[in-house]
Amino acid sequence: MQIALSTLIDVVQATSHTLTDRADLETPIATRITTDSRELQAGDVFVALRGETFDGHRFAAGAIAAGAVVAIVDHPLEPTANDEPLPQLVVENTLAAYQAIARWWRETLGTTTIGITGSVGKTTTKELIAAVLSRDGLVLKTQKNYNNEIGVPKTLLDLTPDHKYAVVEMAMRGEGQIAELARIARPDIGVIVNVGTAHIGLLGSREAIARAKCELLAELPETSTAILNADNALLMSTAATVWSGATVTYGFEAGDLRGQVTGDQLTVSDPIAQTLPLPLPGQHNASNYLAAIAVASVLGLDLTELAQGIRVDLPDGRAKRVALTNDIVLLDETYNAGLESMLAAIDLLAATPGTRRIAVLGTMKELGDQTLEFHRQVGQAVADRGFDAVLIVAEPDAAAAMTAAINPAVIPCVVETEETDAARSRVTDAMLQPGDRVLLKASHSVALDQIVAALVDRLGLA
Repeated sequence: MQIALSTLIDVVQATSHTLTDRADLETPIATRITTDSRELQAGDVFVALRGETFDGHRFAAGAIAAGAVVAIVDHPLEPTANDEPLPQLVVENTLAAYQAIARWWRETLGTTTIGITGSVGKTTTKELIAAVLSRDGLVLKTQKNYNNEIGVPKTLLDLTPDHKYAVVEMAMRGEGQIAELARIARPDIGVIVNVGTAHIGLLGSREAIARAKCELLAELPETSTAILNADNALLMSTAATVWSGATVTYGFEAGDLRGQVTGDQLTVSDPIAQTLPLPLPGQHNASNYLAAIAVASVLGLDLTELAQGIRVDLPDGRAKRVALTNDIVLLDETYNAGLESMLAAIDLLAATPGTRRIAVLGTMKELGDQTLEFHRQVGQAVADRGFDAVLIVAEPDAAAAMTAAINPAVIPCVVETEETDAARSRVTDAMLQPGDRVLLKASHSVALDQIVAALVDRLGLA
């Protein structure tokens, strides 16, 4: 992480902890703070984090030997075998210290920061916002899945004075986690794209999920602006209980910024009043694009250039169209799945022109008591769209719930247990025909991405 600390005194002041000094606080340091000894460079500060399955303290001595000027630890480390003292700063909690340094660095630079959360679409919205803002200046954005209590500070510590914007994704798996991330990032703009059912098995209800997402608003500085999806009634009602500051809303049915999708075009209402090409297909992605346009509007950016279109490169498994030979197109949505994203993907397949439409669907995880009902809704959606064939790769109960609404006399339906090899053998070039459009969607652990890779390998890209 590139960070302009000049001496260890800066680290001490940033953490706001009482530190036990076994290092020379006047020692000049380089420009990096790292938690991974494998990536360490001479002059770095090494932070020894703890987790359920790892303990960075085991690598502290090695980090010092490799050139780290100091290790931030949660207990005094003994000298090495040659009695050389280890330069170390002892804190109560190394993760809290790491987060405090990241917050200090973000506030020191004053970079305009946008925080994003929501049940589905966070990553896509992050990428869309970054693409729009990149027309105005250098943007730092969350990479990979660095969207938790370790990933958010890692992201912020990559900020440099050259960055004009930081677009920070915030994920959660329980109460209090979004609040923790918001306190670290201190967003100037907080975006909540929706409240859905992801992690309902952990939190118990949509209402609990809404409260958890709106922790972002509860932690926003008073001078910040909230951007909310007005089409999501539960989000709007929950947000009103914790936030009364500046707010811009967007949506198709309600909101300050209204959108209407016609084909591959998005018409945006006043004050934007433009028709723009959609960078990604589907109504759900058009909603995410509206959020990005709202961010740019709040920042006062010139939006006329958006009429030329923007390019968005999403990670594999998210809104990917894979064109194979013989005019076969895969809609690769294999990264993850919840009820809302599954239904959106089904709608996308239904709206995609082609000779036949085939759905390859798998289990949605972490749904708790709602598992069977949500899978039943997916099966009903498939039946309502009248696809040409369905392959279900799911646990037995989930598969039974999905197939209950599908009449095999109308829609040929094949079920496999979650054995990717068996499922992969079903989706062969013999099964497919020229002009087919094939959706692949499931939770990540179902590994439908292996079917995508196998088809690419066998058929080749167009």
